[in-house]
Amino acid sequence: MEHFDASLSTYFKALLGPRDTRVKGWFLLDNYIPTFICSVIYLLIVWLGPKYMRNKQPFSCRGILVVYNLGLTLLSLYMFCELVTGVWEGKYNFFCQGTRTAGESDMKIIRVLWWYYFSKLIEFMDTFFFILRKNNHQITVLHVYHHASMLNIWWFVMNWVPCGHSYFGATLNSFIHVLMYSYYGLSSVPSMRPYLWWKKYITQGQLFVLTIIQTSCGVIWPCTFPLGWLYFQIGYMISLIALFTNFYIQTYNKKGASRRKDHLKDHQNGSMAAVNGHTNSFSPLENNVKPRKLRKD
Repeated sequence: MEHFDASLSTYFKALLGPRDTRVKGWFLLDNYIPTFICSVIYLLIVWLGPKYMRNKQPFSCRGILVVYNLGLTLLSLYMFCELVTGVWEGKYNFFCQGTRTAGESDMKIIRVLWWYYFSKLIEFMDTFFFILRKNNHQITVLHVYHHASMLNIWWFVMNWVPCGHSYFGATLNSFIHVLMYSYYGLSSVPSMRPYLWWKKYITQGQLFVLTIIQTSCGVIWPCTFPLGWLYFQIGYMISLIALFTNFYIQTYNKKGASRRKDHLKDHQNGSMAAVNGHTNSFSPLENNVKPRKLRKD
């Protein structure tokens, strides 16, 4: 295993260059294998979990969901505030920011982004709760792809570009998660649901587009931040937008089909033909044939 890990490190160094020494020895960052194993276990649970729950009653999980969502709301709020203050103190450039230009502010960003990386591991629980509650319709390709890939991507980010231009997506995502997890946590309490008004403003699609715009600034007005990482970020965001668009179209089509079905059902309920079991515009043949008079001769 040690030989394999050494070979893997050599390969990463040849492909991506030397690692950032500021995170050497940090929990989970020295070795990629634990992150990879966690991701494989996650995918196995996504595959086997619904099969295991198929003939079982769904779990409520209401109490633990309140605690879980409250915890992630507070963690996301902490990360957002720390990132904003770190960027402000370090006088970060919105258009492009290198990884070794802000001194202690860079270290503050790195410490917060480690928590952001670790939060991607915690967020695997989102999917596990869907499985336990048998909300399998929420386990979409976009959901699984996003959760499984983010943990792995951020392991590489933390080892090579743990600050600088990497801050923006994490800051924006943390803000979105404050809104999202607070909504989920409070919606677990039925009496709170009438007061939750911000769900319609939570749009992941907007997050992806804004991240692409900000990342593109680093390509147009380059600095010391590696261009290869910016190109990768743009490509990854495009893949998420494509999956999000596909998900949105499918959801819209399903809603449209459901409305058409309901409309057709209402129309049928108002016609005699539908009551008799005939749904087309033609009445049955026997209803069209007039009875012939019997001859008396």
